[in-house]
Parts: sequence; structure tokens; C-alpha cells
Amino acid sequence: MVDVDLSLVNWSRAQFALTAMYHWIFVPLTLGLSFLCAMFESIYVRTGDEKWKALTKFWMTLFGINFAIGIATGIILEFEFGTNWSNYSWMVGDIFGAPLAIEGIFAFFIEATFFAVMFFGWNRVSKGFHLFSTWMVAVGSNLSALWILVANAWMQNPVGMAFNPETARFEMENFWAVLFSPVAMSKFTHATSSGFLLGSLFVVTISSWYLMKGRHVEMAKKSIIVASVFGLLASAYVGFTGDEAAFEDAQKQPMKLAAFEGLYKGEEGAGLVAAGIINGAKKPGDSQNPFLFEVKVPGLLSLLANRASGSFVPGIDDLVYGNSDQKVMGVAEKMKLGQLAVADLAAFKQARQEKNEGAANEALTRFTANKEFLGYGYLNTPEEAVPPVSTLFYSFHIMVILGSLFPVIFLAFLFYTVKGKIAETRWLLPLGLLSYFLGLVAQQTGWVVAEVGRQPWAIQGLLPVKVATTNLAVGHVQATFFMFLGLFTLLLIAEIKIMLKQISIGPEGL
Repeated sequence: MVDVDLSLVNWSRAQFALTAMYHWIFVPLTLGLSFLCAMFESIYVRTGDEKWKALTKFWMTLFGINFAIGIATGIILEFEFGTNWSNYSWMVGDIFGAPLAIEGIFAFFIEATFFAVMFFGWNRVSKGFHLFSTWMVAVGSNLSALWILVANAWMQNPVGMAFNPETARFEMENFWAVLFSPVAMSKFTHATSSGFLLGSLFVVTISSWYLMKGRHVEMAKKSIIVASVFGLLASAYVGFTGDEAAFEDAQKQPMKLAAFEGLYKGEEGAGLVAAGIINGAKKPGDSQNPFLFEVKVPGLLSLLANRASGSFVPGIDDLVYGNSDQKVMGVAEKMKLGQLAVADLAAFKQARQEKNEGAANEALTRFTANKEFLGYGYLNTPEEAVPPVSTLFYSFHIMVILGSLFPVIFLAFLFYTVKGKIAETRWLLPLGLLSYFLGLVAQQTGWVVAEVGRQPWAIQGLLPVKVATTNLAVGHVQATFFMFLGLFTLLLIAEIKIMLKQISIGPEGL
């Protein structure tokens, strides 16, 4: 049993979630809009048309505003690992610190080098070098995301490391295994491609507003064509990478998959829930129906999870209590092995202090046999390993529904713009005006699935969140939570005001 101040844990989680969700308002737009700026400028360099230059400078200005505020929230996010999660930072700093350091040295170096040229190098450097700088800013921005997402993926699937019982720390053994793990690659490609999609939606939203107002019509149409093509390609890739991410969840985090599908009893040929209403009173192990209403696509969940429509997909009850027929070890059994690992680790350290090498070696041998279940030794009940099912189910399905809507929006805008009828298509423009905000909802719900679905783990299977916190007074965390809430809200309001002012000026003001 582990006695912790759950109020401290929950407030620390809330503060980190607040910072991360504000930060992710800005990041995906940076990822997508940077590449769109590079595409707009490429067209300008190729055609020599000054209208494309004005258009490029306009979108580049909006990108710069968003980029600056995104940096401020990102810096605070990284500091919180040390302030609120010192146990986590101590135990995994050798691994987690590496990609963060590379981000600062490598990706930010590329951005800082070429950022000034992109914004202030017009008419000071050649067209070719300016275009190269713009593309390098786009590449650098996305490389920044790579290292952050690699670090996050390691938390979901800890690989390339070994636990040192002498120091009680996880240490890097294989950097390449961390970098190129399937979870890291699927997370990077899915997150960045969704950023490309969001950047395209942003361009469609602003362009729709111009068309509704009858302003900058030619610029809006040009922007829509490029953004719609890019958005369609991004949508297809988001779907592909999302499928791969779900497959990796099924292999590495089956509890997450079971939770966002509301699957309690494992099935062969499990169906995918296309729509449903969760029974909020349902608990693991009881006999209640998980859904008040549901519509399933037969066999699709098994195909998604295992690439075989008739395969077995374990449910929450199987994962909590075990299923010997399907060779699924339950959390209850893992907890027993984890408790042995915790006790043997303590015995090893005690024997080392007493300089009893024989007892230390025996304890280390016993610990090594069960070390993969170490984190389970800190859980109090098997049910603690189940994340919030309702939150995950609705977040996942909102994300999927919106993700399916976006390519339809891009197709419609591309079709009517090419036909020369977009300005008269009054039913479509209001939808375009809302599309960016729907994209933000899809982004946020996607991260809810990824991070809430990982609970109760800071590191999957090895370190529970409740053990990872800093020993702070709850009041200190509460105070900084509201301080950050106010600060981030002011930053967001400032960005919106600056953005709206620049949008009202339009490309002619540049």
C-alpha cells in the first residue's frame, strides 16, 4: 500500500494538464502554418507574382504571432517537470532529459538561425535563400515536436533503458531504441500531420471570413486552394497514422484501447463502437451493461487492434482480473509480483547499507525476476489501473467524428473554389468559419485520449503518477495553478487581439 496526498497529486496533474492544453493551442498551428507559408512562398518564387508575396507575408505574420506565444507556454511546461514532478525527474532524467536537450540544441538552433531571415530578410537576401530559410523554419518547428513526442512516447512505452537498483533510476541503454520505437514514430507522425490539418483549417477559416465580408477575395481564393489540397493530404495521413497509433495502443497499452472503446468483456471478433452512450454506473467486474445505447461495426475493433477481424481483444475485466483462457495476466496478479519487487528492492538497499553482499545479491536476483512489474507494487487496488472510461470514450469518438468531417470540408471548399462559386456558396462559408475551432476541439480530445488513457501511470507499468510528484504543500500547487490560469488566459487573449488586428488589416497592410 502507498499512502499519498491525493489532493496534491490531483492538483499537480491539473496544473500540468492546464499548461499542456494551453500550449497545444499554439503548437499544432505552428506545425501546419509553417509548411503552408513555405508552400505559398514557393509559388511566389516560381511565378514571380507579387500577389503571392503579399499573401505569403500575411500568413507568415500570423505564424510569427502564434509562434512567439507558443514558446512562452512551452518553457513553463518543461520547468514543471522539476517543480511538480521531481521524483519523476530524478528517476527518468537520464532518459527523458536527452530528447529535451536535443530539442533545445538542434531543433531550436535551426529555427533561431533561419527565423530572422524568414521575417526580416525580404529584399536583403536572394529569393532562393529566403525560400530555403522559410522551409528550414518549417522543418525545425516539426523537429522540435519530434523530440518532445519521443519523450512522451517513452512514457507510454518505456524501451531502450535499464533500471539501476543502486540509484533507483532508469538509465539509457539504447538511444536509437527510444528514438525509433514504433510508439514514438506513430505519435510523431500522427501529431504533426494533425498539425498540418489544423493549419489548413486555420487558413480556410480566415479566408471564409474574408469571403463573407467581400474583402481580399482573390487572396482568400488562392489561399483556400493551397490549404484545401494540403488539408486533404494531411487528412488522409492523419487517418493512416491514427490507425497505426490505435494498433500500437492495442499492443502496448491494451487498457487504454479497452477504455476508449468501453470494452469490459474481451471478445473474439470484437466490434468497433461507432456511436454510443456510456453507462456511468458501470464498474469493473460487475454485471451491468457498459452502454445505455450503442451501434457497433462487427469485427472492426479486432481488425484495428490485431490486424485480424476474428482475433481476441481483451476488455477491462480481463486486464484487471486476468483471463487464463486467453493468457492475459491481470493487474491483481501483477500487483503481487510488483509488491515482491518493491520489497526485494528495499531488502537489496538495506543489505548494501549493512555491507551484507550475500543478502544483497539474493535480493537483487529476486528483484530482477519481477522488476518489470515494479510499478504495480505501488497500486492499492487492481481497479486503480482503469482510466476514466466515459472521458476516454467520448473524447475518442469526438476526435474520430471531427476527423472524418474535415476532408469533406476541404473537398467542398476545393470544388467550389475551382468552379469559381465559393463566394456565392453561402451555406459553406459559415462552416468554414467554424472549422478551425472544430480542429482545436479534435486536437484537445486527441491528447485527452493519449494522456488520460495512460493513467494511472507516469511511466507505463513502471511508475504511477501518485509516486512521481514533488513533496509540496497543496496550497503552493493551487496558488500556481490559478496564477498560470490567469497568465495563460491573458496570453491567449493577447494573441487573439493581435491576430484579429492583423487579420482586419489584411495583406495590403504589409
